Amino acid sequence: MRQLSSLLLLAFIAGSVNAFYAPSDGVVELTPSNFDREVLQDDAVWIVEFYAPWCGHCQSLVPEYKKLAKALKGVVKVGSVNADSDNTLSGQFGVRGFPTIKIFGSNKRSPTDFNGQRTAKAIAEAALAEVKKKVQAALGGGSSGGGGGSSSSSDDDVIELTEDNFDKLVLNSDDIWLVEFFAPWCGHCKNLAPEWAKAAKELKGKVKLGALDATAHQSKAAEYNVRGYPTIKFFAAGAKSASDAQEYQGGRTASDIVSWASDKHTENVPAPELVQITSEAILDDACEGKPLCIISVLPHILDCDAKCRNKFLVTLRTLGDKYKQKLWGWAWAEGGQQPALEESLEVGGFGYPALAVVNFKKMKFSVLKGSFSKDGISEFLRDISYGRGHTAPVRGAKKPTIVSVDPWDGKDGQLPTEEDIDLSDIDLDDDVKDEL
Repeated sequence: MRQLSSLLLLAFIAGSVNAFYAPSDGVVELTPSNFDREVLQDDAVWIVEFYAPWCGHCQSLVPEYKKLAKALKGVVKVGSVNADSDNTLSGQFGVRGFPTIKIFGSNKRSPTDFNGQRTAKAIAEAALAEVKKKVQAALGGGSSGGGGGSSSSSDDDVIELTEDNFDKLVLNSDDIWLVEFFAPWCGHCKNLAPEWAKAAKELKGKVKLGALDATAHQSKAAEYNVRGYPTIKFFAAGAKSASDAQEYQGGRTASDIVSWASDKHTENVPAPELVQITSEAILDDACEGKPLCIISVLPHILDCDAKCRNKFLVTLRTLGDKYKQKLWGWAWAEGGQQPALEESLEVGGFGYPALAVVNFKKMKFSVLKGSFSKDGISEFLRDISYGRGHTAPVRGAKKPTIVSVDPWDGKDGQLPTEEDIDLSDIDLDDDVKDEL
């Protein structure tokens, strides 16, 4: 009978120890079945304690943790995970001892470990700091770096992907994408997080960077044969399907990611159109909003026939394709057709063909002094892109007047037809002499 009483007492003690928190304490009981819904898919900042009922330090934390939950009610959500009854979540988030306290802030995929004093006040201060960081990031006034690290980039530039939005955002868009498949507990993923965010900021407008929690969206990870973390997949521009995904082969620093992605972006950038300047609107379309505009003045069609002119145009188009990632404008005019343009850039009049690089925003230009050839122009443009070379202000500090002319028809030039003069009515007397 005494033995039975002892067993009942132990069972009662064990049961009471397991029941750390009652619903009235404000601490949400989290399990593998509700964790994603309650924490990862929620916009609120969460504090989560991973504990074991037999852990003495966990038992000592209980009154402070209850106090914390009541103090933060309506501001920060407080939860607990009994890691002894199911170790799925503790393994997922790399829990190595008890109690472990993690703060799930703006970057839910990389919660931060709380390593301060285990008092309600200390934990609350850390949680409120995370709230402040989240608000600053939303207002564009601060960083929301993840993984406990610091970053000058906002994680808002990294697009959160799920099973529900993946196909719509990635596959059904014409954009270029890099997608990271990660696990929240993965150390390499945490190290990548600030680099990924920084790269996303630098690549904004060129390549989109997304992140998908492969532990929360396992079917999507399986669809892309994800077997380790982090796994990065590349999706080219244009219409695409899941089978079009390619493996990312670059490094894992921000500069590596930006360099690799920029090369892919360049491959998809169309070569700029080389246009003939036949009106003011044409020049504006070619050069307005561009960092630089390359303007060539080619010989008159009577001085350089169609074959000759097309050779120059091929050279210019080849160079336009080579430097297409610079997003420069490219235009040309026939010698003598745009006198104000030639005068403002100090080219023409003689020495055709000529070429000048113009920054219409700063109203400065630089003239090619070397040969008008692929190598000569390329060397000149390379120096310009590195900030080398002599520049001068555009005359009058304004865009020159452009004359409206007919575009070249692609044919050889024709000399003007001379009029026949009828001399039948003129009487020429050989005996008449002209005298001064």
